[in-house]
Amino acid sequence: MSVNQPAHTGPPHGQPQPGYPGYPPPGYGGQQVPGMPLSQYGAYNGPMTGYQQMGGPPQGYFPSLGFPSKGSPVSFDSDTSFAPDFIGSLRAPAASGVPPPTSGAPVPPGQPACSQFGQGDVRNGIPAPTVSMQRPSASPQYMLGTAPTPVSQPATFQYASPPTSTQQLTNHMAGMQIGSASTSAPPPAGLGYGPPTSVPPASGSFSATGSGQYASYASQGPLPLNLPHGLPPTSLSQGLSMAQPAVSGPPLALHLPSPVPGFVPPLVSAAAGVSSYPPAAGAPRPPAMQGALPGHGMLTSQPNHATSPPPPVAGPPPGPPMTSLQGPLPPTHPSQPGYPLQQNGSFGQNRGTQPNYNAAYSGPTSYGSQPGAPPPPKRLDPDSIPSPHLNELPPQQKPRHRIDPDAIPSPIQVIEDDRNNRGSEPFVTGVRGQVPPLVTTNFLVKDQGNASPRYIRCTSYNIPCTSDMAKQSQVPLAAVIKPLATLPSEEAPPYLVDHGDSGPIRCNRCKAYMCPFMQFIEGGRRFQCCFCSCVTEVPSHYFQHLDHTGRRVDYYDRPELSLGSYEFLATVDYCKNNQLPNPPAFIFMIDVSYNAVRSGLVRLVCEELKTLLDYLPREGNMEESAIRVGFVTYNKVLHFYNVKSSLAQPQMMVVSDVADMFVPLLDGFLVNINESRAVFTSLLDQIPEMFADTRETETVFGPVIQAGMEALKEAECSGKLFIFHTSLPIAEAPGKLKNRDDKKLINTDKEKTLFQPQTSFYSNLAKDCVAQGCCVDLFLFPNQYLDVATLGVVPYQTGGSVYKYAYFQVETDQERFLNDLRRDVQKEVGFDAVMRVRTSTGIRATDFFGAFYMSNTTDVELAGLDCDKTITVEFKHDDKLSEDSGALLQCAVLYTSCVGQRRLRIHNLSLNCCTQLADLYRNCETDTLINFLAKFAYRGLLNNPVKAVRDTLINQCAQILACYRKNCASPSSAGQLILPECMKLLPVYLNCVLKSDVLQPGSEVTTDDRAYIRQLVTTMDVAETNVFFYPRLLPLTKVDVNSDSLPTAIRNSEERLSKGDIYLLENGLNVFLWVGVNVQQGLIQNLFGVSSFSQISSSMCALPVLDNPFSKKVRSIIEMFQAQRSRYMKLLIVKQEDKVDLLFKHFLVEDKSVNGGASYVDFLCHMHKEIRQLLS
Repeated sequence: MSVNQPAHTGPPHGQPQPGYPGYPPPGYGGQQVPGMPLSQYGAYNGPMTGYQQMGGPPQGYFPSLGFPSKGSPVSFDSDTSFAPDFIGSLRAPAASGVPPPTSGAPVPPGQPACSQFGQGDVRNGIPAPTVSMQRPSASPQYMLGTAPTPVSQPATFQYASPPTSTQQLTNHMAGMQIGSASTSAPPPAGLGYGPPTSVPPASGSFSATGSGQYASYASQGPLPLNLPHGLPPTSLSQGLSMAQPAVSGPPLALHLPSPVPGFVPPLVSAAAGVSSYPPAAGAPRPPAMQGALPGHGMLTSQPNHATSPPPPVAGPPPGPPMTSLQGPLPPTHPSQPGYPLQQNGSFGQNRGTQPNYNAAYSGPTSYGSQPGAPPPPKRLDPDSIPSPHLNELPPQQKPRHRIDPDAIPSPIQVIEDDRNNRGSEPFVTGVRGQVPPLVTTNFLVKDQGNASPRYIRCTSYNIPCTSDMAKQSQVPLAAVIKPLATLPSEEAPPYLVDHGDSGPIRCNRCKAYMCPFMQFIEGGRRFQCCFCSCVTEVPSHYFQHLDHTGRRVDYYDRPELSLGSYEFLATVDYCKNNQLPNPPAFIFMIDVSYNAVRSGLVRLVCEELKTLLDYLPREGNMEESAIRVGFVTYNKVLHFYNVKSSLAQPQMMVVSDVADMFVPLLDGFLVNINESRAVFTSLLDQIPEMFADTRETETVFGPVIQAGMEALKEAECSGKLFIFHTSLPIAEAPGKLKNRDDKKLINTDKEKTLFQPQTSFYSNLAKDCVAQGCCVDLFLFPNQYLDVATLGVVPYQTGGSVYKYAYFQVETDQERFLNDLRRDVQKEVGFDAVMRVRTSTGIRATDFFGAFYMSNTTDVELAGLDCDKTITVEFKHDDKLSEDSGALLQCAVLYTSCVGQRRLRIHNLSLNCCTQLADLYRNCETDTLINFLAKFAYRGLLNNPVKAVRDTLINQCAQILACYRKNCASPSSAGQLILPECMKLLPVYLNCVLKSDVLQPGSEVTTDDRAYIRQLVTTMDVAETNVFFYPRLLPLTKVDVNSDSLPTAIRNSEERLSKGDIYLLENGLNVFLWVGVNVQQGLIQNLFGVSSFSQISSSMCALPVLDNPFSKKVRSIIEMFQAQRSRYMKLLIVKQEDKVDLLFKHFLVEDKSVNGGASYVDFLCHMHKEIRQLLS
């Protein structure tokens, strides 16, 4: 839906409604949201406002899809493809607004019969017929040739030899006109620390077949001739724009001669423009041009942009200008700033003008010398290329890639384009099957009948009508659901609807809840279920007449009839034992063994709890929280504390029989904070003193959880345990563990045992906890192996969280731990929750991923569900779907709020259905797909060798892309890699997943780290996996201290770093500040308060507070990043060539990793090879 089309006619939800009598929107309009404490932490809803780019988009960008210009038809078949053998430079801003070629217009006399494209030039293709509701491309393609082609037409980049005469060059330039340069865009929410993406095969089982280990494809063959670093888009200040073709009629193609051996002709970046219009009716769709150099693979991509125009060349004046359909004649380019002629005669833009690279970029200047002029490229067949690992070659022999990294799809450019195209208008949810903006785009949502993408995101918004089609495409059909997601303050939280004692209106057969898709019939006396088609009587108290369209006249007065998300007040029938629940309780359980006391942890926790307990979750305008609190300390035995308000001093009771755990007191254990404040303050003062001289090093763990669960059972309430634990529980007790850490198991069939719990005790305990509504949050402070895979079972299956602080030191880790603890205690949480996902006939939910327990195949049970947790659901066909009716999802979550109120939260979503594979590929969302694949792969590790999991991922993604190539792309040379526009980042993101520490660990990654990350990723939402796998990297040197905007992000590669710059990298868990060795002394003084690079301390965990604009701006950016994420990110200072620099480089995910992970370019070649094997 174009943002320029008229808005949906419904009233603007998210503003106070005239209707909804009796349903005041809780916390609406900036007031406190119920159940959501005031906290400095907001949900991450994409980049903050003002992620603006300074100037044109950064180099190497492929724009993603965006909304078309006003009034222009939308073309939706952008494809991306690449040449694995040779790729020249390719860069420019997005264009729009050029008129379409008129149908059948003849070639103007005097024009050559084809266009003169040099190596590395862009050739644009003709857009496919308009299809509704998908993320449109920033600019559709235009393509050379004449013959008609099939439905989804990829634009191709053809590599012919460059013009060899000045006349050819000037003819080539004649058809250009200057337009307006495109403005800027946002940085990526990258992916980081190192986890993976995983792809299930249709059967859902892992097989070890498929691709083996991939390796570098760059180790053979000479360097390409004259490969400049491409022509980046000009910035606005240069006053240049993309060149637009002014041709009327089909574009022309020119077959150029191959270069003479030994002669190095100039490499011209042709200014192939892009039209924002589809071809006029009847215009044939041209085929791919066959003018490429023999033997060269071609990299085709829907170029959503044109290459920048080359500078003039000495020689005869340009030929007669072509007439354009609109606008003035194209001027010649007398002198363009920033386009010097390079020494070898090729044109390359002066990189110094790039907004996000502060030095002229001539390859990885900071990290090695430039090679000499290469010989012309030889013919190479990808199928015959050997694949040695680059790390097997000595450094001197590592050749440069034959593919220009700037010529392959850039995550940064896709993110920037989406933000520019879709960040300014609200996303209105009234239309079925709309693809929302990317998670990295900051946008507002207006709920008009479908749930906000903050609650539900799908891998595809147009799903195949049949299971055969779904199996053919191999695209998993899944939804990532975040039922209690925090909304920005500008959006109203879900309305709370009370249907009285009879409870919510539901379908008699399938029990679906009333929603906007239910159809009222017989004058409103009955309604037909949109999920199962059953007809149900409308209760008399709920009856309302219908208007002339068949819609109830109170449609806009009832949230459940007009909104995608809302809540029902549940009746006693929805409660355990048919009794309304008591308010929940929090129990703090503190390890007081020698390690915990010596590290300062016990004192730190006790000091923090004195103030933190004033900020327990509360609802609306409540003066105090209804949550009661209790305290336990433990080592080999457990100590319970009576903090009854009538006592002068707290009383301690010790339970040493840990084999048969019980709670020694009921009255006085769980108390109201305000009533017992003096007693519990006294207790928190005494605990560090009582255990100051302890020599007890052994701890128990199982009995601690049992004690907390029993206390909640006695109090007849649900609640949460906050456990602070330091060591492997080796003391004699239920749940005792042994140290089973064994690095020798890595890369063997037994490696999977490292991810499995070593005993079934904790799985059984988790089941009991879920039945009681006892959620466990675990804070770990290990100095050695702790067996996270086993200790994390109970938190994982109860919907809780695990936080890990290895080698905890109060000085360096205090801030991170306390911020995590504060947010964990204060955040919105529901207890004793059950979630069910209903679907319309034709599909059903078959698989679930996340932190929960399931006792049957349909109900997801969570002892606790907080605002950060996601549940990922996979769907399979059980019947045919209809294009007309589409498909519906309804997610219903029954939970107890923090005031003890039983509620139902409902989210509804309608999707389109398709009979053409092209429609499926046009409406996919790669970020959500990667989120699902990572979770699928990480779960697969429990039962399969790591290699089988990796191969399954690669194989499934190859099948997805091969199916597209075979069924949706136009016929073209097998040497081309063609990617769907919506999935052009699938290879780079998938490679990040494969290189993650879970699937490809380095020697420094511990077993506990891998188990921790595996569990963590399983509950992440799409925004978190996005930045986790592809981190966000910002250059800080050019930051505008007077603006709220952020500098444009750059790609995650070492060659993008300059020795004279400072960079900030974040991945959701850590934030790194990288300082180059040649940074100006003034910047170092302003940021660190020291006079030279050598004086910067790598051990500092916070920047000094200095009174200068640069220091304030950098600190505000870091604080903003930390506030956006669900976990507090510790700041690490990284000095170039320091020992921490190796850790930093681990997150530069486009490069080859130390532990054998492929570079982005190599992996792209590998994927191409896999696809070709599937197609042959």
